Amino acid sequence: MQRVLSRRSHTFKTCDYEFFKSGFVRFIATSCRAVVLPRFGGPEMLQLRSDVEVPQLKPNEVLVRARAVSINPLDTRMRSGYGRSIFEPLLPLILGRDISGEVAAVGSSVRSFSVGEEVFGALHPTAVRGTYTDYAVLSEDELAPKPPSLTHVEASAIPFAALTAWRALKSTARITEGQRILVVGGGGAVGLAAIQLAAAASCHVTTTCGGQSIDRVREAGAEQVVDYTAEDIELAIKGKFDAVLDTIGVPETERIGIKFLKRGGHYMTLQGEAASLTDRYGLVAGLPIATAILLKKQIQYRYSHGIEYWWTYMRADSDGLDEIHRLSEAGKMKIPVEKTFPITQAREAHEAKDKKKIPGKVVLELD
Repeated sequence: MQRVLSRRSHTFKTCDYEFFKSGFVRFIATSCRAVVLPRFGGPEMLQLRSDVEVPQLKPNEVLVRARAVSINPLDTRMRSGYGRSIFEPLLPLILGRDISGEVAAVGSSVRSFSVGEEVFGALHPTAVRGTYTDYAVLSEDELAPKPPSLTHVEASAIPFAALTAWRALKSTARITEGQRILVVGGGGAVGLAAIQLAAAASCHVTTTCGGQSIDRVREAGAEQVVDYTAEDIELAIKGKFDAVLDTIGVPETERIGIKFLKRGGHYMTLQGEAASLTDRYGLVAGLPIATAILLKKQIQYRYSHGIEYWWTYMRADSDGLDEIHRLSEAGKMKIPVEKTFPITQAREAHEAKDKKKIPGKVVLELD
């Protein structure tokens, strides 16, 4: 059983009605628009369809009428075939992880949200039915109330990046007041979110970025900013750190990040090898290979440097989303949006990101 209320008929092709003695009409969308990926490739693979099925809700799920969905690097990588070993048997996919919109229906066990409430949140990286659609399905713990001070466009840019940073700094490294944190690549969405999370925890933050991002990362809370295009990082940065979040994840940044860690510190990289290895060797062989590589590095660095080494990924976390909601409401968590496109121009938006025409965050809007 799901509770539903919506009256925007132009966005869907098919709907059901149920009439009650009180005269109230229950309006259920059974199909809607969605940007669908039938096979991997370039932006031209994306197809806007008007008759995509809206699934029935499970007891813990929420149907969200999307108003804005942001484009993450994971979206363009998945479209190109990243995670093929997992997703190819499940094609066609709907891309998208972030969302901001209104609750259109709730499952029978949902107690945190009611129909009509404005919410924002993010799906897990392995979700098959994403958010590039009029109606997205998320679990209750993947959503939080949208801060009233934010527009849907502003809110949609935050959750996935901020939850990725939160898992690294708060769940894995468990940062505390007064610690020193190094964010390698602070100019991107995850880097900016990490800086703001660490600053909100009263940590001392150092970051690296390109010259165009210096003002932005300082405003986010970084105390020392190193322009990697103009300075030698290893000479510019002084002292040791309790945690390093490496958003770049190439061998050189890994070497530098580990060099600057205190004993007992945590090095976390966004560029884990699990997906690429399973794509290369298949799930059966690739996953054990990835696990062995990670374990080898963890043992190696634990004994040679006395540090903890992690591949870090976004994972839905209600505690993390609650904190992100509070920080966003207080104006302490912001991810600037560079440009918006209507959902009907998803191909053009992906093409612009692929060609690096738009360096910052891009958001798709839905009417």
